[in-house]
Amino acid sequence: MVQQLTTGERQNALVILLCVFVAGLAMAAAGGFDPLGVHGVIVLLFGGAFAALVMRSYYEPEPSQDRLSQYYDDPIKIGIALTLAWGIFGMFMGVWTAAQLAWPDLAFDAGWSTFGRLRPTHTTGVIFGFGGNALIATSFHVVQRTSRARLAGQVSPWFVLLGFNLFCILAVTGYFMGVTQSKEYAEAEWYADLWLVVVWVTYFVLFLRTLARRKEPHIYVANWYYMAFIVVVAILHIVNNLALPVSVGQAKSYTIWAGVQDSMVQWWYGHNAVAFFLTAGFLAMLYYYLPVRAQRPIFSYRLSILSFWGITFFYMWAGSHHLHYTALPHWVQNLGMTFSVMLLVPSWASAGNALLTLNGAWQKVRDDATLRFIFVAVVFYGLSTFEGSFLAIRPVNALSHYTDWTVGHVHAGALGWVAFITFGSIYTLVPSLWKRERMYSPVLVEVHFWLAVAGTLIYVFAMWNSGILQGLMWRTYTQEGTLAYSFLDSLVAMYPYYIARAFGGLLFLLGAIVAAYNIWMTVRAVPFAAGRQADAPDTGLAPSAAATPAE
Repeated sequence: MVQQLTTGERQNALVILLCVFVAGLAMAAAGGFDPLGVHGVIVLLFGGAFAALVMRSYYEPEPSQDRLSQYYDDPIKIGIALTLAWGIFGMFMGVWTAAQLAWPDLAFDAGWSTFGRLRPTHTTGVIFGFGGNALIATSFHVVQRTSRARLAGQVSPWFVLLGFNLFCILAVTGYFMGVTQSKEYAEAEWYADLWLVVVWVTYFVLFLRTLARRKEPHIYVANWYYMAFIVVVAILHIVNNLALPVSVGQAKSYTIWAGVQDSMVQWWYGHNAVAFFLTAGFLAMLYYYLPVRAQRPIFSYRLSILSFWGITFFYMWAGSHHLHYTALPHWVQNLGMTFSVMLLVPSWASAGNALLTLNGAWQKVRDDATLRFIFVAVVFYGLSTFEGSFLAIRPVNALSHYTDWTVGHVHAGALGWVAFITFGSIYTLVPSLWKRERMYSPVLVEVHFWLAVAGTLIYVFAMWNSGILQGLMWRTYTQEGTLAYSFLDSLVAMYPYYIARAFGGLLFLLGAIVAAYNIWMTVRAVPFAAGRQADAPDTGLAPSAAATPAE
């Protein structure tokens, strides 16, 4: 980590960490016993700990001059480790919160462990901690390989990776203390949001500078998706989180948006966070790691570009379908519904492109569990995008909204699409990155695959049944025109489904733990011998032939 930096770069790192330390000290002093003060101490310790790490190696020999002729993989390795750590944490919190719905006593009668505080730790842990670190790590890997250029900075990749994780730590610890903006997927308070803006702008500049240094004449399609993810998430985050703090010494703030405008902005953000954080970035993984693993070129490069522009345009207008039958103007609801249905075309174009890429390589899907992870991800992507367009239609939404059907839909995408493509990409990347012939145990990859498939299917089918039953019970009337079932009746009917939901999540969590063990043992294994080849060794500045498009 530090050994790869020159003396000047180590000095720059120390200056940055000193600024972080001072900012934490100021927050602690201004906040006092407010949660802002607690977060100030966390920031202070974070900056101090990494400054001590840099100082410990400050006088070690500088790296050789030929480091710039090699890819910069150290941040990627740490990013993968952080991905797995956050994944296990976030999935554990998800199982815990799911179990609380069946057994409420699991809150242990404590404020910090209530469902309302634990639930955002789950969403932030898996979306930003697990998914965000996976996106940062894989984007650093893909942009270098497809551009044949080393990352444009030596300190900035570490600033992006570690700074993003500091944001995640501030967010999650804040939820335990009750610090929240009460915005879906945007619960972190104003000071954490400001810090993320600094980190994200640095990420954008780093990625753009790396592309500008590329030795390849064209920009491979995966980088288009990564760039869309970076740019649009920045816009969404800034606009949705415009807020005024009560004071500089308090964590609490109030949004500048009011009433229905706040709802519209929130779901413009919320749905496009799904679009550009949980879709575009992971499609970038798909378009690189699928052809690398299958050793086949993308079926149609032109189709991937057309899909990119379709998703980029259509997704932006679809957020209002979350607000059917509300005070939102009817025409805005119609706009969201129309574009949600149209969105099926570019979404299925990407899914079809991926499946056609595998045409002629189905024996590899049968024999290779890693490729099967990617294949199942594509299937769930196609199913989830169809379901999303279907649920956006107003009469269907009247039945599904506020029910567990929505929860099942979200997790079909989050588990079946996001997590599967992430694990498939990591299993493809790890042996190459650490120069191993293969994963430590292919059998454990198989075990993880079937645990994940079983967990996802149990979870999703339980929530589909639960949600449809809820919707029907809430809409059933007696001959006298009164409701046939009370809300309590619907809760009792949900009980077995909530148990199944917790069990499905537990299976998925066990699979993630198996993956972490398998990857740890792979990292500890002996590198492949001289003259032998790993799955896809690519440590030098050379293009990845497997990612070459067919057209």
